[in-house]
Amino acid sequence: MRFLLETPTRFKWTLSLYPPLWGTGIWVEHVSESFREVVVTMASRFYNRNAFGAHFGGSLAAMTDPFPTLMLMRVLGPDYRIIDSETHIQFLAQARGRVKARFSIGDEMLAEIRAATAGGDKYTAVFPVGVTDEGGAVVAKVEKGIYIRLRRELRPAVSG
Repeated sequence: MRFLLETPTRFKWTLSLYPPLWGTGIWVEHVSESFREVVVTMASRFYNRNAFGAHFGGSLAAMTDPFPTLMLMRVLGPDYRIIDSETHIQFLAQARGRVKARFSIGDEMLAEIRAATAGGDKYTAVFPVGVTDEGGAVVAKVEKGIYIRLRRELRPAVSG
């Protein structure tokens, strides 16, 4: 799978055509060269709407699921163990039409992660993202909790 996520183009097409995402109507619109920004959209279709004509909440959660973890894997590299550990989602309004999520990893977040894990400690990074409608209104707030730790062989030796 790593091979399919090596370049921004492969990352975009692999995830856009990945059956659980593609089957929900989720599409990767943009992946920056540095993997520090990803934009994902989801159109409203008969198969991803609830009884009220809005997007299923599970579809909104799915469109935010793999991206922060995979982005951090690419940005931090193989020295880290990175696992998606939790998702908190708050639905603010019924999501209708095309919705969008923009994921971004800033310098401050990377510095915080590296400082928190430098001693070999576990760290859960909180990755916030908003899902917006076509008018730019936030329809859902999502916080992804991502477990990060240096790989065992790279952790400092514990003396004592």
